[in-house]
Amino acid sequence: MEAGRLAEGKEIRIIGSELVENYTVYIIEVKVGNHQWTVKHRYSDFHDLHEKLTAGKKIDKNLLPPKKIIGKNSKTFVEKRQKELEIYLQTLLAKFPFATPKALSHFLHFDQYEINGITAALAEQLFHKGEQLLLAGEAFCLRPLQLYAITQQLRLAGPTCASGDAKTDLGHVLDFACRLKYLKITGTRGSVGKSNIQEDLLKFDLSIFKSVHQIEICNCEAEQIIGLPSLKNTLVTMTVAFSAASMKDVLVPEASEFEQWEVEGMASECPVAAIIPRWNMLTTLDMSHNRISNIDESVRLIPKVEFLDLSYNEITTMENLQHLYNLIHLDLSFNMLTLLQGVHTKLGNIKTLNLSGNQLESLSGLNKLYSLVNLDLSNNKVSQIEEIKNIGTLPCLEKVFLNNNPLSIIPDYRTKVLAQFGDRASEVCLDNTVTTGKELDTVEVLKAIQKAKEAKDRMNSTDKKISEETRLAAQGSKPSYSSYVACPPSLLHHAASSSQEVNTKSALIINLHQSESLTPMASAITSGASGTTNLNGSKNKVANPELKSMKKSREVSNCPQTRFGSSGAITQADVLKSSHDPEVTLVLPFSCVSYNTTNLDFAAHLSGIINQAILKQHTTETLLDCQGNSVNYPKVFSNEAGYFEMGPDQGDCILGRNTNIDLASISANLEAEVLKVLWTLCIQVNKELRLFVSCIVLTDSAVALFRIPHCEPFGKMQHVISQMQLVLCLPCSEILDVFFEVPEMCLSMKIKTHGCFFLISDSQNLKDFNSCLKAVLHKWSVPISSLPGDYEEPLMKDFIIQLLEHQQLALNDGDIKGSFVAYILIKDNLKLWSWSEELNSSVSQTEMVSGTDLKNRNTLPSEVCSVIVPGREENTRPVYVPCLLILTAQYLYFIRIDFYRAAKKCLHPEEIPRCPFQLNRISFTTLLLNPKQGSDSVETVAFWDGHVLEFLIGYQLATAVFVLPHEKFRFLCMFSQLRASFQGVKSIIVHRSCPDHSYLMKRSTDATGHSSETESKQPKCKSDLSLSLQYPSETLLQKLTEENRCPFHLSASPSLQYLASLKGRAMVECFHNSMAEVENEELRHLIWSSVIFYKSSDLEVTACVMLSTKALYFVLDDTIIKLIDQAGCWNENPSSNSEQSGLLLSFCFVLKLNDLQSIHLGLFDQYFRITGPSAEHTVACLTRDSYTTHTFVQQLMAVLSLLERTPSPEPVEVDFYTEFGKKSTGQMENYEIVHSSRVKFIYPSEEEVGDLTFMIAENVQEVNNLQTSNILLYVLAFQVAPRENSLHSCNCSLQPKTLILTSCNMLLFEEDYVSYPLPEFAKEPPQRDKYQLTDTRRIRDLDRVFMGYQTYPQAITFVFDDVQKRDIFCNVMIDHFEHPLKTYSADRRIHCSASNEVQWCLFVASPESRERLIALLARQWELLCGRELPIELTG
Repeated sequence: MEAGRLAEGKEIRIIGSELVENYTVYIIEVKVGNHQWTVKHRYSDFHDLHEKLTAGKKIDKNLLPPKKIIGKNSKTFVEKRQKELEIYLQTLLAKFPFATPKALSHFLHFDQYEINGITAALAEQLFHKGEQLLLAGEAFCLRPLQLYAITQQLRLAGPTCASGDAKTDLGHVLDFACRLKYLKITGTRGSVGKSNIQEDLLKFDLSIFKSVHQIEICNCEAEQIIGLPSLKNTLVTMTVAFSAASMKDVLVPEASEFEQWEVEGMASECPVAAIIPRWNMLTTLDMSHNRISNIDESVRLIPKVEFLDLSYNEITTMENLQHLYNLIHLDLSFNMLTLLQGVHTKLGNIKTLNLSGNQLESLSGLNKLYSLVNLDLSNNKVSQIEEIKNIGTLPCLEKVFLNNNPLSIIPDYRTKVLAQFGDRASEVCLDNTVTTGKELDTVEVLKAIQKAKEAKDRMNSTDKKISEETRLAAQGSKPSYSSYVACPPSLLHHAASSSQEVNTKSALIINLHQSESLTPMASAITSGASGTTNLNGSKNKVANPELKSMKKSREVSNCPQTRFGSSGAITQADVLKSSHDPEVTLVLPFSCVSYNTTNLDFAAHLSGIINQAILKQHTTETLLDCQGNSVNYPKVFSNEAGYFEMGPDQGDCILGRNTNIDLASISANLEAEVLKVLWTLCIQVNKELRLFVSCIVLTDSAVALFRIPHCEPFGKMQHVISQMQLVLCLPCSEILDVFFEVPEMCLSMKIKTHGCFFLISDSQNLKDFNSCLKAVLHKWSVPISSLPGDYEEPLMKDFIIQLLEHQQLALNDGDIKGSFVAYILIKDNLKLWSWSEELNSSVSQTEMVSGTDLKNRNTLPSEVCSVIVPGREENTRPVYVPCLLILTAQYLYFIRIDFYRAAKKCLHPEEIPRCPFQLNRISFTTLLLNPKQGSDSVETVAFWDGHVLEFLIGYQLATAVFVLPHEKFRFLCMFSQLRASFQGVKSIIVHRSCPDHSYLMKRSTDATGHSSETESKQPKCKSDLSLSLQYPSETLLQKLTEENRCPFHLSASPSLQYLASLKGRAMVECFHNSMAEVENEELRHLIWSSVIFYKSSDLEVTACVMLSTKALYFVLDDTIIKLIDQAGCWNENPSSNSEQSGLLLSFCFVLKLNDLQSIHLGLFDQYFRITGPSAEHTVACLTRDSYTTHTFVQQLMAVLSLLERTPSPEPVEVDFYTEFGKKSTGQMENYEIVHSSRVKFIYPSEEEVGDLTFMIAENVQEVNNLQTSNILLYVLAFQVAPRENSLHSCNCSLQPKTLILTSCNMLLFEEDYVSYPLPEFAKEPPQRDKYQLTDTRRIRDLDRVFMGYQTYPQAITFVFDDVQKRDIFCNVMIDHFEHPLKTYSADRRIHCSASNEVQWCLFVASPESRERLIALLARQWELLCGRELPIELTG
């Protein structure tokens, strides 16, 4: 044999050595074909290799050169040993020319660089972990070198297992490849390791993968990939990076062979050489980070692609994209695009478009992408604001990125860009930053200026006329007073001099108003220096009394305020019809929060109005009538309709003036400075009760109250300001006291002659207004209850505690999470305020109108719903009084305020006050949001979306209308978080019929859209989740269908009965629509079982246990309601409306897998206990079936493997159940598995079995002979007991029992399944023992067995002779020395017949356990009695 040359083209040489520390390392060069690599080993490595080979008796022990201790590092010795070791290695390879031993393969790195070694190592890996990897559903990573080795070995057509070791059989790799769904191929540039192998130049074949849904290829040349088109039938997602020069190389590799080709199904005029089939399943294609220069015609093969990523390439033009009809998301970032002409013809349905990092200067091609939602134009060359107009009209655009463009350095860049979007500026998020209210105000100003400029250009001639009139008005030549009083001409110059600034602003505002563009400063003030109570630009008051009365009647009919009276009635239907009407449930406009003192134009406008009102009050004190007589008018007037107006009731008289009054000095001294603006819902109680939305303005000397008439909550704020009416303006000296009626939520203000005002607004604004008002009152020396410096903010927590103590309710949680103001509307439960209610009445009289007679002792709906204040006049509409909502960790508190009592306490403090507050609470257990939000027809959709929220309390539907802007969304966010974190059983809604537009249909690539009419009738589902592409698979659906069978012996509520009727996909849809709480979770397994909670070990509840990838869900029977907090649980039985809507109320307990600590399995796998961090998280599942328990534990282990928190331990060669099944002795070992997710799986120990055996022996008095007490069978059963006075055969009660069969006895126990073994969180032992013996019988006393006895289906009746160790005189005397457990209790005598027989009627749920019980019992009975056990089958 030639030196160094071996069989099969393998060569091996030791080319040198090197000294490392105090030992020598030999450099081995291995060459197989064209591939070569180097390996370094010291002599001890050779010795270890030799030991492994000689241990298997494969080589001679003397083949390896011997060790040397002295002089081992000398040069001569090293060179000699180098040659000897080289001969040693060559000899080994010659001895094993075909099948290299595993030890030698690892020594020479064949498992890394040689074909057979690579495939053998991969096959062994998949032999051990292949099934686990497939079950985990994660991407499996392979290197190109491994795929090359598999391809080459298949081409050699040799045996798949040359070494003889079944673990290294290539068949394991091929089987794994056929079933693999997620594949990742990652190569490298340059040499692999210490070899000369270039991975990017290796050809490999992908045709062995038959089920791949997702593939990722990186750093592999596309020309070297073979068989990629074979994946067309299964591939859904493909990612190719750093591998292709064109899209054709990947999508049409056949193009390298056939220049003329055509897509399958497409007609071609020219002759073609090949017909290429489409990628019919491909929906996501990522070819970023390649060298692609153009989008070629190969995209015709991917018509169903929805996500296309071509970022980081060299593309210059957008072409051929018109073939992608389903394209939704396109990423062309960091390419070389310069123009976008005609893009809309290629991207018809695009929603997300990323064009960042290109060279775009113009956006002219984007103006017709009407479906676009997200647009990224960052890092381009856009420099002109005018370019934004091309995207400003897109109706669906929500997110825009323009950062790192030249225009982003322009001053006020954001506001100028947002202004281009017009009325949609508030809906657009620019550069991932939410638009602020201040920016929106600036945008409104810019829009108004722009509109004014456009109007000015259109109406040049009209502007000249308006300017002339404005100049004359500013000079005060002929001012016009609209609502107060018409001053004589001799006073005009004084009025003009005191209000010159207001005149100038009025002129500008009129000019803008005529162009129909109002800004925050552009409220409609009438021209001249006049004040007005109605800021809508109206002219003088109506002089004709008839017209004036008509005007008053119209104002009253449109006013949402109502008053108490002695007559009138309101029907329930009328109130229900208007329950969602914004005119009946008064709310604050959404845009009002941005109009405050920081808005200088708005503040100046209010200051001008208040200045005119104050000036008016001073001048009317000495005004003259037409005959020159002095007329004194009060400062504040009240009209018949209940409004307060400034000035006299008539405005058509001409007044003179007192020449001794200097109006200029008065106006200079009374100039008002606006300190605070408070938008609030105002409730005034004087002789009557009024509700209205108001704007309260605090100046340094006065308080003004503006009423806001009814307006759309989402309407333009300019219209709101133009309709504001000044109803009260008084000096601060008129205020008697200010204090918080309810901390942080309701501020009370007591005013002379005007009663009490209760102000409801957001917490921070109320606090600021309170502090500022008290500071002003202190400045004017007004005596109040508390000074600003002494003021201590009341706490809502203390307030709630006081109310709970007053109503004698327990305080379970006092941590306040949020407070809100809302109207609570509950159908058929309307609270009407009595007509006889007066402020000075001694007792508050209320009456309730209810459509249903509820006898529940818990909170009634009528005690929570808002009170209705009917109108007195014929045309007035009712108004609701809001309630206060308080969120804590466990409850939603409802506080209803009797404002009459609150005002009476304020106005008459000398009387003994009655508590004006009524508090009720509802637990999160029975409170949940209505899944069919907005299903009823509502006229104002914006009002519904912004203020109205529906929730369910039991089966009772309640509606909350939030008063303050944005409170609904804050409540939704907070409530969702609190309910998700709520630990314990809580109610859920189960839809009887799953919606057609469910999340599964949304995720299907072949799903068809539904009409808007159909969708509007369906309940809203949860948002689309990011799940596996092929979830749920057909295998999973079939498995769930087989598992979803509720045993007949378990009681099931209507919701559980409906769940049990679902099959496959419907079950998965129901899970995600009604139960799932965690994102990205998938349903994997379910079982039906009885469960027992740790905190209630006596109650057994039916449950459908669902295992997902993130949590365990226990859908419980309605009997669980005995344990939960039923505060506020109304209408436990489904109403007719709920039945018609297809909603079923159920209860669910959720246990996150991350909270799991241990799983304890019971004897013979009859049950298992799930233990969490606390008693609330501990529950026992009584499956009563070993197979069900076994399957569940296996599925749970597989799911927990996806949540590994520590490195996985060494794999166990044999599964516990497999090992136990092979044993014939029946003895179980103490076995505890610590899963890689840190969850302990604890199996029954020998000590536990021994203790039970000893207890049995002690009870049957056979302690000295424990062998007769060996446990042959342990099974959970039911003892069937017929109900009293029942003749029906199936009307029986099932009592849970534990049946134990030993060699000589049968025993019935009552067992505590959930308390033992003692959990770590338990501070004291359980109150009862684990086993309590109820009855025991000897097997030899068994007379006969009935199977299928009519008392209960599939029950087994054991008939015993009642003769075990009884004295023959037991009927006439008492044996005082009889063992206490052997005495015959009353229970036993009940079952004794006249012939002294005792019957055990037992039902064993598991058929397998039933058969095993009968078989073992028959065997033992035959051993003891010597004959066969008589078994009778009955009907």
